[in-house]
Amino acid sequence: MQKMITVHFANGMEQQYAAGTTLLEISRHMAGAFSSPIVVALVNNEYKDLQVDIQDDCNVDFLDLNTDPGMKVYQRSLCFVMITAVCELFPSGEVTVEHSLDKGLYCELYLGRKVTAEDVRHIEQRVKEIVAEKRPLVRKVLPIQEAIELFEATGRERKVKLLRRLNRDKVSIYYCGDVCDYFYGNMVPHAGYLPIFELSYYPPGFILRFPTKENVHSLPPFKDQPKLAQIFSEAEQWGEILDCGYVGNLNEHIEKNNIKDLIRVAEALHEKKLAQIADFISEHRKTARLILVSGPSSSGKTTFAQRLRIQLRVNGMRPVPISLDDYFVNREYTPRDETGAFDFEAIEAIDLKLFNEHITRLLSGEPVELPSFNFATGQREYRGNVIQIDKEQPLIIEGIHGLNERLTQSVSRDYKVKIYVSALTQLSIDRHNRIPTTDARLIRRIVRDNQFRGYDALRTLFLWPSVRRGEEKNIFPFQEEADMMFNSALIYELAVLKKYAQPLLEKIGSDRPEYAEARRMLNFLEYFMCADDSEVPPNSILREFIGQSCFY
Repeated sequence: MQKMITVHFANGMEQQYAAGTTLLEISRHMAGAFSSPIVVALVNNEYKDLQVDIQDDCNVDFLDLNTDPGMKVYQRSLCFVMITAVCELFPSGEVTVEHSLDKGLYCELYLGRKVTAEDVRHIEQRVKEIVAEKRPLVRKVLPIQEAIELFEATGRERKVKLLRRLNRDKVSIYYCGDVCDYFYGNMVPHAGYLPIFELSYYPPGFILRFPTKENVHSLPPFKDQPKLAQIFSEAEQWGEILDCGYVGNLNEHIEKNNIKDLIRVAEALHEKKLAQIADFISEHRKTARLILVSGPSSSGKTTFAQRLRIQLRVNGMRPVPISLDDYFVNREYTPRDETGAFDFEAIEAIDLKLFNEHITRLLSGEPVELPSFNFATGQREYRGNVIQIDKEQPLIIEGIHGLNERLTQSVSRDYKVKIYVSALTQLSIDRHNRIPTTDARLIRRIVRDNQFRGYDALRTLFLWPSVRRGEEKNIFPFQEEADMMFNSALIYELAVLKKYAQPLLEKIGSDRPEYAEARRMLNFLEYFMCADDSEVPPNSILREFIGQSCFY
């Protein structure tokens, strides 16, 4: 007699199926309840490919393209189809997935010659053909040694180095026709799920564009980001200088005990860039009255501002920092978000009138008593902190709204230097699996929240979607307003952060909705060897997250 299992769905329904039924078959019964295609499932709060079969009773929550995890599956699957198209058109060529750019992924193609717009059109056409034929993306579970031998046979040493580090018996390999690859995450069942995309020539590479979870049926308008593209290019150069573009390279540095030198060079690159930014400000010292530092969560803005202040003093300037946090409106006037919770990241949470009045008076040489915000009571206080500056003293203001002209509308743009700080990692898992900057920042935040705010990883993961919404609204739209950009990522940092983050993530129980994200991050950290943090200097941006910073 065939074994029957009970599947409990997130909407409270339950249904019996024969053991061995795939999630894809089960999802067809639920498709009518979703506004876009189902592409991945949560089974007992773990992400599972739809090709997985179910053998026991379980809880299942299907996710469509209107969710963050669902859209990541779309993007990853589209990358694989694009890689397949390149392999079929240019058998001796190589494509690398470099980094995000606007609402797409910047990729580079190596053909032994200059890549042309015509090459990109050919790849796009081939992808369209694979999508039209609904070619299956077949998942095969292989013993890890067999997977290593598979990639050794095809000369893909970076994947070999990666897989050798994994503490697993088996791994999932995906096939699209004759092309096989290993990916960090799940895929759609077939290419027909991927009808919306575009390949845009963006010398020297191209951009793979896709829809967003907010609108899965069309591509968003493309907004060029030349300044951000330049800082990503600089990050790539730093990876080459450090001889450490991939996780496998970083692990080799740790294994060979070369990590000390890697840390010193990485920190020196930061110091050199900081000095260049300070020199730029010094060259414009007559007009650089406001230095505005902005960036997303966990980008190291506070340490950056402190180190910039020191570099400016080296150049003979005497900057004065002002904390934007002290200009929060009293708690009862704080705006609320769509859920009714206080929205501390909205620009309206700042008393813009008072702030502008104070900076105008300060820049005019008048004395001003600065407020101090009491976070315990949610009220503004005055504690006799009176400051006065002269014409040779710029103000350094650090906060998420620094690039938004509304924050400092009383001061002409000519008197401002805007600096965007973000952790744009120059490290990739391998040529086809990049490390999203949001993942690197999330690891930083998990560690910092635990070290300095008393939060566990569960609370950080719970708050993270709200933080990300705030960034999309208040920070990212203003990136290109920056005069200078600083990449605060350190190529070695995830190897150091691992020992702090791993035990925190492991504490999250499987009964919590955040468990799925915790498992994803733990699987990600598994790629890294742990590195000793004793060589991390006290002024490092990383110290803002792991502790023992000389600035606090």
